[in-house]
Amino acid sequence: MTHANSPLSIDGRRRLVERCRTRPIAHVAAEMGISRSCASKWVNRYRRYGATGLLDRPSTPHHQSASTPDMVVSRIEELRRT
Repeated sequence: MTHANSPLSIDGRRRLVERCRTRPIAHVAAEMGISRSCASKWVNRYRRYGATGLLDRPSTPHHQSASTPDMVVSRIEELRRT
């Protein structure tokens, strides 16, 4: 789901990529009212991943390196229940 304040929907990203095939990214970005870095991000994702690169990605971390040990979690759960 696209963020409410997002300047580009998935369809807008497709239009952006299509326009950047024949014109400079900076010009297309200015026309669409977005920064050049934002436009470059979407164009590069499309070049690398194809159409799936234009989809929203989750912002949650892939892993949590400093997670609480299982023994501590079990003890906390036990204490909450008592």
